[in-house]
Amino acid sequence: MKQMENAKEFKIPPSIKKNAEKGLKLREKFGKGSTQVGIRRGHQLVNNDSISLEIIKKMSAYFARHEVDKQAKEFGNDENPSKGYIAWMLWGGDEAKEWTDKIKKEHSK
Repeated sequence: MKQMENAKEFKIPPSIKKNAEKGLKLREKFGKGSTQVGIRRGHQLVNNDSISLEIIKKMSAYFARHEVDKQAKEFGNDENPSKGYIAWMLWGGDEAKEWTDKIKKEHSK
């Protein structure tokens, strides 16, 4: 049953796609922020209409680990962004955190 549940796909909200696209542009412009995994996640969010529950759980875990990045001085500054801000946006930003946490909670019962 759990394997079948993980096969379920969830439509990626437009706000998350937009955030990931912004993250990709910031990464290209400033040449910093995120790992190859984060860059792939950004492309995945921009280029696909849906993602699996397994990916949603990974995204939720990323946000839980990197919440501390929001304390950086330049977090949220589009003119001089912190590495953490660029990475956060690549993963879909605040909207993705809320969305993935909600879905993860609903499917962990």
